[in-house]
Amino acid sequence: MAANPPETKSEAESLVPQFQLERVLNQDQNGRRISLLGTIASQPALITLERAAFPTDSGLVTQLLSSLTNTTNLGANDIYRWYMANRTVTPGVNASSAGSSSATSSSSSSLDPQVSSSQLPDLKLNLIYPCTPKHVQKYSAQRVRMVTETPAIYHGHIRPYMSRQRAAGRLDWVFNILEGRTEQEDVIARCDWDDDDDDPQSGGFLMLPDLNWDRKSAQGMHLLALVRRRDLWSLRDLKKKHVPWLRRVRDQVVEAATTRVEFSGGEVVAPDEVKCYVHYQPTYYHFHVHVVHVMLEAGTTQSVGKAFGLANLISQLERMAGDDETGMDTVDLTYFVGEENELWKTCFGRLKNGEEVDLN
Repeated sequence: MAANPPETKSEAESLVPQFQLERVLNQDQNGRRISLLGTIASQPALITLERAAFPTDSGLVTQLLSSLTNTTNLGANDIYRWYMANRTVTPGVNASSAGSSSATSSSSSSLDPQVSSSQLPDLKLNLIYPCTPKHVQKYSAQRVRMVTETPAIYHGHIRPYMSRQRAAGRLDWVFNILEGRTEQEDVIARCDWDDDDDDPQSGGFLMLPDLNWDRKSAQGMHLLALVRRRDLWSLRDLKKKHVPWLRRVRDQVVEAATTRVEFSGGEVVAPDEVKCYVHYQPTYYHFHVHVVHVMLEAGTTQSVGKAFGLANLISQLERMAGDDETGMDTVDLTYFVGEENELWKTCFGRLKNGEEVDLN
């Protein structure tokens, strides 16, 4: 039997418009990829749609920004703002070239400035304005290094550095939320308890959406629990005496995430679908817990060297030898930092080269 001739490019392209949807099989990558089952010419077919990579060519990026429409603000606090938007499609522009980082600037100059009314799925936008050099460092492409922070390094260098960062006003947006000045309409849960009148620091937390969540899909859920107490800057401040408080926070965080959050399509999240973790180093030095769906694809923010499971921290504290004042400031912590990070440039990079630390 003679082999079938190879399929031509035009024949392959003609198949996609013939696809007839039967059902959605799956949605993952935080809603950026979807798998569909259907038929083409009465034969079963499966299509996976995934948002193409954004271009890096300045001309194409400018075109992308100019195509944004229906920009709707979801919230704002201090210098942070987040939005949803649509992107209109320019007629005649090849989708692959618009999503390719290798496209040339000459191609962007030939783009038709007129746009059609057809729109791609919603885009999530985060705006930091005015941003600081520290924001630029955080979001820049850079190599990362694994470092080990000993108790001596922490107490001698990192803790004083944290104190200076807190004094620089970088927690204003957190205090704005805790004190009821901003984002109160976004607060999903407010858990307060004052069982111990002699300890005003024993209060609960506020839970609100993380700015990286689109506030729609259950599997993309990402929440923040900001604790009311201000004596805890990071996981380094956790001690054995905090275990009962941490357990209470964990239990109520999970309860709030599974009963007080509304998802599109009426989706429901079960307690064993909730993951809680703490960052080290955190972006800001006020203790907070990240609360995500277990199906949220783990990127850098959930990886080893960044995320420390809350349940594991509780267990580690419980099993530490010593009195109630024994805590996480007595152990080595290994994590990664970017080469543009101030902690690498002025601390760990210098230690590696046998130089004096200069975090002032």
